[in-house]
Amino acid sequence: MLKRNIIIVMTLIIIIAIGLATYFFLQEKGIIGNYLKFTQDRVRTEVDLQPKAQKKAHYVGSQKCAECHSKEHKMSLHSMHSKMIQDVKKDPTVIVANFDKLPTDANFKLEDIRYTIGSKFKQRYMIRKDFKGKEDYVIGNYQWNSELKKWQAYKLQKSWYGKAFKGTNSDMPTSLTCDGCHFVGFMSGSKRVEPAIKCESCHGAGSEHIKAPETAMYKTTAADPQRSNEVCLQCHMRNRDKRMESQTLNELFEQVKDYPAGYEPGKPLKDYKLPAPFHAGFESKVFWGNGAAKKNRTQGNEFVRSTMYKHGVTCVSCHNPHLASNTAEKPDGDKSCMTCHAFGASIGPHQSSLEAHTRHKADSKGSSCIECHMPKVAKHTGKSPLTVRTHLFAFIFPDETRKHGVPNACNSCHKDKDLDWSEKQLDDWGMMSWEKK
Repeated sequence: MLKRNIIIVMTLIIIIAIGLATYFFLQEKGIIGNYLKFTQDRVRTEVDLQPKAQKKAHYVGSQKCAECHSKEHKMSLHSMHSKMIQDVKKDPTVIVANFDKLPTDANFKLEDIRYTIGSKFKQRYMIRKDFKGKEDYVIGNYQWNSELKKWQAYKLQKSWYGKAFKGTNSDMPTSLTCDGCHFVGFMSGSKRVEPAIKCESCHGAGSEHIKAPETAMYKTTAADPQRSNEVCLQCHMRNRDKRMESQTLNELFEQVKDYPAGYEPGKPLKDYKLPAPFHAGFESKVFWGNGAAKKNRTQGNEFVRSTMYKHGVTCVSCHNPHLASNTAEKPDGDKSCMTCHAFGASIGPHQSSLEAHTRHKADSKGSSCIECHMPKVAKHTGKSPLTVRTHLFAFIFPDETRKHGVPNACNSCHKDKDLDWSEKQLDDWGMMSWEKK
């Protein structure tokens, strides 16, 4: 009897050990945690996911959120989102440009600036100018290129909506061009509750939650994979005014908006946003002919056409939403990709080692996931270096460069080689039998 009990106990211990080993193996391979998220039932894009109690809420500002959510609030203060709009009156040091070299035909001076827009790649300046009796601003006709350390002309009339206004930057209020994405509360309520991208930009209005914490706020990670991306796509997908589905730009003269006016997190974004048009094979100001971005803030336009998106990967799968981490400037590196794409995982890589997969030394740039699958293809200004990584997550072949001009991973590193050389290397590796068209 004792011997039998010992056998039973040992068998149970072995089963538990195998179970734990399997669990940690799957967790290490990025399956546990991601699996449940990726495989959630899809919710149709026209379904309203905003909590009912939130519909009567108004925006209160992140300081109210910080009273209970101090950890998340402190994290967000380190993100560039929180610094997108900065108040010069509160802190004049946020200006990064050299005003000693400001061109003489600039429509503003240092003392005119109320808010800065951005800083990492470029910085633009908001100057107070009211329209129709309401508080408003315009953007200076010069921007500071932080990468090149120089002033560059910035003409809004060259934007897609330029012809919907009668003149230059001084005639284009930021309430129609910028404030929807850059100020909390302005997207839906046309009220500048708080500058920059803060808590309620992604979670929606918080007044009801403040009064009764059990009242639900929208939480993107609780939504199905594709719908959860919409809080990011509201701004990180270049658009046209939704009304242009039935009205012309001329009919929207001095009314056109460069953001999805009326949208709040959880609502169906498709009801408020019309994506910038892309036509396969045709190059535009926004896209290369293969669909890769030519400009910044176009991640969403690319991502929704990617295999990753179709399989349930979300923006927050790779980016911490509070830190807005894993950026082009400071990428997390391969560890972010290998969370899911570990060797031995069903989704690959399917080779036995990194060198076998990349045909490069393990510690070289050629073995970096993002250098091959997310090469830099876009710019922050026309004269800036390439700093924006594609979110198509597909290997761009040299022949695509030949056809469309889009940069490819091979020649981005091997600048001394031509496209024929790159194609020959790929052909020698057996990668060109089906892909080349």
